[in-house]
Amino acid sequence: MNWKSFFMGAAVGLIGGYVVKEVIDQKTNVSPEKVLEQVKKQFKQNGPISGSWIHMEAEPYEKQQIHYRVYKGGISKNNNGSTEQFEFIADAQTGTLLVVRPLTGDLVS
Repeated sequence: MNWKSFFMGAAVGLIGGYVVKEVIDQKTNVSPEKVLEQVKKQFKQNGPISGSWIHMEAEPYEKQQIHYRVYKGGISKNNNGSTEQFEFIADAQTGTLLVVRPLTGDLVS
């Protein structure tokens, strides 16, 4: 067996495996832009939104002993002349809201 061919084949296999893993990881996660769009759509049902933001990198999060990768963000709304602000935590894999918390109140989930 030619060692040069063996190492070349192994290198190509490793690179190919890494590329496939990255493509699969990207397809199983919802983009942060899409999550923010979904959250804004839900909030708009109760009135106009004045601002929004989302952290672009997923981070680990645990809720009731279940581990998630999540995006964290916020929404500002105008309500009868006053501004209400909310923070949210959304599952990075599905886009599902896990937590919505008013900045001045108790946790709502």
